Amino acid sequence: MTPNVNEEVQLLRAEIAAAAARLITEDGADYNTAKRKAARQILGDTQPPLNLLPDNAQIEAEVRLYQSLFHADTQPARLFRLRTLAVDIMEGLQAFHPYLTGAVLNGTAGPHDDIHLQLFADSAKEVEIFLLNRNLQIDISETPHFKGPRHGMVETVSFMWHKEGVHAALYELDDLRGAVKSRGDGKLARADIAAVRGLLVNSTNSTHPSTQPTSP
Repeated sequence: MTPNVNEEVQLLRAEIAAAAARLITEDGADYNTAKRKAARQILGDTQPPLNLLPDNAQIEAEVRLYQSLFHADTQPARLFRLRTLAVDIMEGLQAFHPYLTGAVLNGTAGPHDDIHLQLFADSAKEVEIFLLNRNLQIDISETPHFKGPRHGMVETVSFMWHKEGVHAALYELDDLRGAVKSRGDGKLARADIAAVRGLLVNSTNSTHPSTQPTSP
């Protein structure tokens, strides 16, 4: 690949990442959907080669940039609210070793983002009964296993908490051993309640939620 062609690929990849970031922030698209739509917007119906598509880390960086440019006055407060609610929920679910993941953890959560948790229990049914006994209406779906596609899908329970969506992927206790590894870029893929509390303590945001939620 010549330097000129390589430079063109880098520019196209950056353009796709920026367009994907806008779709994620403004429309609430997930990363894979945003990547595909952004590629179509820029390249038309041409199937792009894999090396032309940005990875999630590049898109995440563009999401941060987009938010800093267009949502700097609202995003920090939104993130603070979701992290505060996440701690509250995790306190109520401590028996199931809760971990926070997703945009609320990495700091890119915006108006369309929900709270994503990973729970570890002897059985999914145990968690479901726990939530139902607290008068929470739950929906059940599936989420890819964090260890990769060869491990299949895991059951996920979703419910509303103080008008925010919560999605808890339900793992077996044995999966805890693989739950503390960092992402490929060195950042945490998930955080326990102590780590999330630390994020709140270290936050420079001075906007706090006006109501104090109670535990599930």
